[in-house]
Amino acid sequence: MGSLLVGGLVFVFLSMATSIGLLVRGRLPDHHLNAESKDVIRLATAVVGTLSALALGLLIASAKSSYDNAEVEMRTAAARVLLLDRVMAQYGPETNKARQLLRELIEKRLSRGWTAETTDETSGNAPGEYQDIEAVQADLRSLAPRDAVQHSLQARALEVSGMLAETHWLLVESGKEGLPWAFLTVLVCWLSLLFATFGLQAPANPTVLSILLVCALSVAGAIFLVSDMANPYVGLIRVSDAPLQFAIERLGKP
Repeated sequence: MGSLLVGGLVFVFLSMATSIGLLVRGRLPDHHLNAESKDVIRLATAVVGTLSALALGLLIASAKSSYDNAEVEMRTAAARVLLLDRVMAQYGPETNKARQLLRELIEKRLSRGWTAETTDETSGNAPGEYQDIEAVQADLRSLAPRDAVQHSLQARALEVSGMLAETHWLLVESGKEGLPWAFLTVLVCWLSLLFATFGLQAPANPTVLSILLVCALSVAGAIFLVSDMANPYVGLIRVSDAPLQFAIERLGKP
């Protein structure tokens, strides 16, 4: 589900909850909303408000952590690609085919995106990314080192290519995590309850209604940010592919 859609649905739910509170307010007897009743309502909703604030803070922290980790992974992968290319360049012209395969892998990654769904899919005769990495490793294993230096370079290249393959499979394994939807659903229910009580206690004048709508929009915006940052390779707030663009400019150089 898209982040904008999630944020929009949250805004709709909170607006509906406020409207329900306003409708119920007009139908309740006056003694149900006297000073003592409002004090009890405020005390009860304060508990839910505190829980909602804590839950939203945890979601924001978790989403920011996911985004930061993804950014580090992107930079690390780009650095490993450059390192692998340089190690193969030092080995000699025998690695030209493997270097070309590595460049094609990065070009494919840039064209398809950096998600679990796109990196493993096949497109026509184009294999999935894991097959490209394995092809590079197969070429490296087929090399016949002539001396200790080349033998050391081959071992180093295989080590770095193994790290790239590991990064790919980690992406595949973690690609389905996303948002904790059950947690988010409970949070939206708590927030809807809060906004319903706001409508229950608030006088129905334009100023109050405008403030409540702005608050609902602000909360929906926070949920949108959480949803978007929890999927750092897609959406409006995404990890930049600048490290890969920089890497591909340097690949294949002598």
